[in-house]
Amino acid sequence: MTTPSETTQVGIVGGGPAGLMLSHLLARAGIDNIVLETRDHETIKNTHRAGILETGAVEMLTDYGVDSRIKDIGYEHHGIDLRFNGESHRIDFKALVDASVWLYPQNEVFVDLAAARARDGGDVRYEHTVTGIEDAETDQPKIRYTDAQGKDGVIQARIIVGTDGSRSFCRRVIPSDTRQEHKIEYPFAWFGILTEAPPSAEELIYANSPRGFALISQRNETVQRHYFQCDPDENPDDWTEDQIWEELQARVDGPDGFQLKRGPIFDKTVLKFRSFVAEPMRWGNLFLAGDAGHTVPPTGAKGLNLAFADVKVLFNALEEFFKSGDTTGIDSYSETALKRVWKAQNFSYWMTSMLHTRNDATSFEARRAIGELQTVVGSKYGRQYLAESYCGWPHE
Repeated sequence: MTTPSETTQVGIVGGGPAGLMLSHLLARAGIDNIVLETRDHETIKNTHRAGILETGAVEMLTDYGVDSRIKDIGYEHHGIDLRFNGESHRIDFKALVDASVWLYPQNEVFVDLAAARARDGGDVRYEHTVTGIEDAETDQPKIRYTDAQGKDGVIQARIIVGTDGSRSFCRRVIPSDTRQEHKIEYPFAWFGILTEAPPSAEELIYANSPRGFALISQRNETVQRHYFQCDPDENPDDWTEDQIWEELQARVDGPDGFQLKRGPIFDKTVLKFRSFVAEPMRWGNLFLAGDAGHTVPPTGAKGLNLAFADVKVLFNALEEFFKSGDTTGIDSYSETALKRVWKAQNFSYWMTSMLHTRNDATSFEARRAIGELQTVVGSKYGRQYLAESYCGWPHE
């Protein structure tokens, strides 16, 4: 029996925030697209991930008809605290670069975008597993998939975009002799908790201590997210609530008497991370965006922001291509996107290296890191670089 076949202009593999944002922008421009996502809607909705959004990402949610709730339930932050030697040093984004960021969890971004696609009649198919991509180097690439009922189907598109995350199926389609992969594994991870407690501070605290890094973050007025540096093989079940709170407190202790606000812990996880970039981000008529092409450690808050920046560049290129046939934008997409990716990789690596303490670090390395932190906070230009990079560069 012949497998049912459909046609569309853009086939998008991956229905997380990046894929849905691209689908939304394309639809607004009159460009037909279909989104295939392996997971079901509720799983993505309930996968809790932190989210710091740059101005450019916020504008994509608020200025392009998504009807995001970010201004209602998100939190605008005008700075962060760098804490070391038991003292806090505020990096004032507004004063330094006249910018801010928004605290808004990634699963809420997904909810907004999924609602917008449903409202606009978008073709988003959850529980559809992609099983093959064929003819990506031709003008008629194909996506083979299996739906939730086990039925096979084929979508023939003019362009295929992989926004299918760090374990990307689409990325593996690019031949190994064409694809370069640049990566490093970090010798530490983050032990993360969700706790029912009021915020411990108005803005995020990034703490360097002799015991290792800690991040005092937030979710909302009643639920907070905190992390501390741990071994990648740490088992979160080995830690009691009292032990977790004592460890977090020890990493932010100082002469100012700062105390964390405690509450019941209802989620514990160990987050391993790495830096990864795949080049190129285009092969034939197959394009990569977001985590399918690159991942960053969470220290610099760049993951979702980079994904949205990719989407903006790619959307502009695809709109130009479908409206006029001009291939300039799609031909330069990979090079354009990768310029920002490597800037973000540099910033994320710098923040991670400066704030974390390796188990095998010598006393020289530990003291040098404090010297670097003192240099940053003691210089207007050091603070300005951090603020500009954290708040994000203008979209291409």
